[in-house]
This record gives sequence, C-alpha cells and structure tokens, in this order.
Amino acid sequence: MSPQVWPDAEARANLSRGISDDAIYRMVENAFEQRLPRRGGVLVDVGCGTGGLWGALAKYFSEYIGVDAVKYPGFPADLRFCKVELNTGRADLPDASGDVVAAVETIEHLENPRALGRELVRLAKPGAWIVITTPNQLSFASLSCLLLKNRFQHFQEGRVGGYPTHISALLEIDLVRIARENSLTDIAIEYSNTGRVPFTGKHWPKIWPFKGRRFSDNLMVIGRKA
Repeated sequence: MSPQVWPDAEARANLSRGISDDAIYRMVENAFEQRLPRRGGVLVDVGCGTGGLWGALAKYFSEYIGVDAVKYPGFPADLRFCKVELNTGRADLPDASGDVVAAVETIEHLENPRALGRELVRLAKPGAWIVITTPNQLSFASLSCLLLKNRFQHFQEGRVGGYPTHISALLEIDLVRIARENSLTDIAIEYSNTGRVPFTGKHWPKIWPFKGRRFSDNLMVIGRKA
C-alpha cells in the first residue's frame, strides 16, 4: 500500500472553501449583542476564510483584520489581511491588537489547538473577548456517527469539510480547559441551536426543546482576557 500524501496547510485550507454556515455567524453575533456595551474597536478574525464573519459583525466594529493561511478569492479587497500558517507561525501583528479576537471554525483544522489558544490571547487587548467555535462532538448526530462508524460526524473522510480538512476533534470541556489555561474570565459555552437529525439531511425543528448541546452542530466558547 502506498503511503498517503498529506496535503500541506494551504491545500487543506483551500479544501475548506473558507466559509461557515450562517447559523455559526448568528451564534457569534448573538453573543456580542449581549456582551458589547459600545460599538467600535478592532475585530481580529483568525482563520477568516472569505471574511464572512465581518458581514455579520461589521456594525459592532470600526476596523477588521483577517488572518489565514491563504487569501481566498472572495475576501473583500478593502479589508486588511495578514497571511500566516497557524500550525508553524504566528500572525505578523503586535500584541494586544484586537478588542475582540475570534477563531470561527478554525481550531479543528490545526495540529496544535492549544497553540492557537495562546495566539488568540496574545492578540487580544486586556479585557477583550475571545471566541472559538468548532463542530459539536456531543450532538445526537455526532454521537450516533461515533457509535456506528467510530468517528465523529464532522471528521469523516469523503465529505466536504471532513478529514483531512478537519483533524482535531475537541469536546466542549477541551475548549473550557484551553480558556482556563489562558486565565480567561467569564467563560461560557453556547450553541448554534441548529443541527442535523442523525443520518439524514434534515434538521431538527427550530423550536424548544430542540436546542442546546444535543441538537446543535456547532458550539462556541467565549471568555475575556484578564
């Protein structure tokens, strides 16, 4: 059997297409609707893809910096971009650059999730909010896939966004631990409240009680730099 050729970071980034579901952007927007007392400041978007997060959060900030391994064709020409391979380097930005630092659907693509956590904290100003979103491994859909196929739903081969694009499957407790290790405060886990019914293309009804951990494809940890 010939050895598998492991795609480099840029090739894997291109496989992800640089976009996330609208439900993920809504989850992040809802978090800031509750937490940001004022408008303005700098949003640093690590793993920015095509810049979709800016479309959801532009009304909250006066400046945006996108950080990623590749500059996707859809990334807006008028926005600032910083290229970096997050597995091996750090962004060419000074410490305390952002009033909010976000990594939306990025951490699962990286070989060292904790290094990303430290980089997000480095880029955040004191008191800044830090956000990490990732696929939710504890949904009914993901747990059913693990039980029957011995792998999590979003880490299967042969599907868009699966392996080798997604390589680090984290539980919500892992995200909380990363936040604690970096001395973040006001740590919370929140959910997209949108998820697929196991082994179907259908989604759970968007009514109670089909919300929360078991019914969400994605989750978020949010915390504040001390």
